[in-house]
Amino acid sequence: MFRIPTITKNLLIINVLMFLALIVFERMGVDLNYTLGLHFFLAPDFHLYQLFTYMFMHGGFTHILFNMFTLWMFGGVVEQVWGPKKFLFYYMACGVGAGVIQMVAQFGEFYMLASGQIPGFNLGMAMEVAQANAPLLNLWTTVGASGAIYGVLLAFGMLFPEQRMFIFPLPVPIKAKWMVCIWIAIELLSALGTSGSQVAHFAHLGGMLFGYIMIRYWRNHPGGGYGGYGRSRGQQFFDRMKDNWERRSHRRADDARRQDPRRESDWDYNARRKAEQDEIDRILDKVRRSGYDSLTEEEKRKLFNGGK
Repeated sequence: MFRIPTITKNLLIINVLMFLALIVFERMGVDLNYTLGLHFFLAPDFHLYQLFTYMFMHGGFTHILFNMFTLWMFGGVVEQVWGPKKFLFYYMACGVGAGVIQMVAQFGEFYMLASGQIPGFNLGMAMEVAQANAPLLNLWTTVGASGAIYGVLLAFGMLFPEQRMFIFPLPVPIKAKWMVCIWIAIELLSALGTSGSQVAHFAHLGGMLFGYIMIRYWRNHPGGGYGGYGRSRGQQFFDRMKDNWERRSHRRADDARRQDPRRESDWDYNARRKAEQDEIDRILDKVRRSGYDSLTEEEKRKLFNGGK
C-alpha cells in the first residue's frame, strides 16, 4: 500500500470504508445504497450530490472486488503519468459523466415504457407520469465506481496502446488498445442486447466516453488544464523504471564480484559493464520511443538476460 500513488491509494481506502459502512448500517436498518446511490433524475429521491456519492457505493463483495482490483492495477500507473491532481479530476469527471449517461439511458427506457402503455404520451407528460409512478422510479438506483474505472482503463489503453497484457480467458497476450476495444464492444452489445439488467452498461460506456473526450482535449491543448496530456510525466515514469533497473543490475554485478574477485580484473570488469550498460541504454531508449514490439529478437534477448 505504501508504494501505491496517493490518489489511487486514498480512493481504494475510501471505497473499502464505504463498503464496510454499508454493511454496518444495513444491520441497523439503513440502506446507504438507497441514500447515496444515484436515483433516476425524475424520481422524488434524486439529489444532485448523488452524482458524486454513488461512485463510492457498491452492490456486493464481488462488485467492489473487481472495481478495486482494476483501480489498483491500472490507476496507479495512470496517476504516475499524469500526477495526482489531473488523475483525481479525470477519475471524478468520468464517474459523474457515467452517471449522466446512465440517467439519459434510464430516461430513454422510461419514455419507451410510458409510450407503450399511455396512448398519446409525449415529453410534456413526462413529469406527471413520473410523479404518478414515484415509488417505482425510486427503485432505479445506480451504485458503483465502474464508470470511473472504465475511464481509467481507457486512459491506460491510450497512454500505453502497445503494452501487451494477458486477459482471461484469452490464451495469448493482447495489446492494451485492443483490450479497450474489446471491452467497449462487450459493453455496447450488452447494453443493446439486454433489458432490465442489473449491470449499468451505459454507465460503463459513459465513463469511457467522457474519458475519451478529456484525453482528446488534453492532446489538442497541451498547454491547458493540469499540465496537458502528461507526456513529460510519462517520460519520467519510464526514466524511473530505467534507473531502478540500472541500480539493481549494478548491485547484482558488484555482489558477484565480491563473491569471486579473481574472476576478472577491474579494468576488464569496468570495460565489460560499460559496454553492456550502453547497449541496455540504447535498447531502453528504443522501447520508450517505439514500444517493446519494435525490438528485434536479439535485443529482446539482451534485455531479458540483462534483467536477470
